[in-house]
Amino acid sequence: MNPAPAVRVLHVVKSLGLGGTEKAMQLMVTHLDRSRFAPFAYSPVDGERRELLRQNGVPVIVGGDLLSVLEKLRPDVVHLHRAGWPEPALLSPVKRFGPRAVVETNVFGRLDDSPLGGVVDLHLVVSRFCLERLAADNPSLDVSRYRVLYNPVDTDLFARLTPEHDFSRPVAGRLSRPDPGKWSGLAFDMLPILKASEPGFRFLVIGATPDFLDFVRDHDLGQNVECLPPESRDEGLADFFGRVSLLAHANDTGESFGMAIAEAMAAGLPVVTHPAAGNRDNAQLELVEHGVTGLVAATVEDYAQAVLWLWRHPEEARRMGAAGREKAARLYRAQEIARQLGDIYDDLLASSGEKCRT
Repeated sequence: MNPAPAVRVLHVVKSLGLGGTEKAMQLMVTHLDRSRFAPFAYSPVDGERRELLRQNGVPVIVGGDLLSVLEKLRPDVVHLHRAGWPEPALLSPVKRFGPRAVVETNVFGRLDDSPLGGVVDLHLVVSRFCLERLAADNPSLDVSRYRVLYNPVDTDLFARLTPEHDFSRPVAGRLSRPDPGKWSGLAFDMLPILKASEPGFRFLVIGATPDFLDFVRDHDLGQNVECLPPESRDEGLADFFGRVSLLAHANDTGESFGMAIAEAMAAGLPVVTHPAAGNRDNAQLELVEHGVTGLVAATVEDYAQAVLWLWRHPEEARRMGAAGREKAARLYRAQEIARQLGDIYDDLLASSGEKCRT
């Protein structure tokens, strides 16, 4: 008797660049059970993740209109990775094709109440914060169509490759895209305070912006700050995390999840972060529990003092780093997230009358 064919799943993302959305998609499709699922990825825009997907045996389609891709590939499940707000150009071809199930990873926890929004069978939000805010802002929301599924992290790799940290070394790290929208003035203004108290401190930065480079030059911080090129491979990120004793996260727009934070936690680092003002994303406070997996500080002075405190209390930093590693492995491990995702596909297909093979 021939085995049932694997369920074809097409993941759709706007680009294949180095952002957290693209990385979450990459890890999801890489870790899906290939005995049950045949994953594919589609994006209209090429990028660094195309090669990483190819190396993991995931077919990638770049360019061309989505409807043509759907009609050629004939996926059973379409999984969209998007912001969450109305996007008729994306949803219209999905509706015209009519797959058996449509799932979205709703990256920013936004509501699509457009007529085409009903195409999505299940909305996956990436933090409890996003779901709670969405429900609070929309009292009539059908929460049965929403579920929290954290972004996946290769926690096994970070635990394996990150060396034992010397938490007494005054070396902080920062990781993001080189996008001004991913920064906060805290990451600038803390530096002179750190230099006054710890003249030999080091700050390693992936994702420096032109404004930050100007600030470093204007404040004579060139001996303290090292700016590094973008890194697409987790092995390279593990090396980066191994060179620092804490992650200094600062982003005024906040995080709907916080991939860099979760990866630093998986590497055993404590994280210093801050609340984002107003009705902005604040899932960084869900990941970083003050005094447990890191420290939360609201002002520049408090932020700098939190960094200094961790350097001066290495055993406390070690304890927080260990707690962060345990939390990341328990909640964000890529293999477990992919297993949950496979079960979600299974349930949706079963409800449509086609249960996938277990």
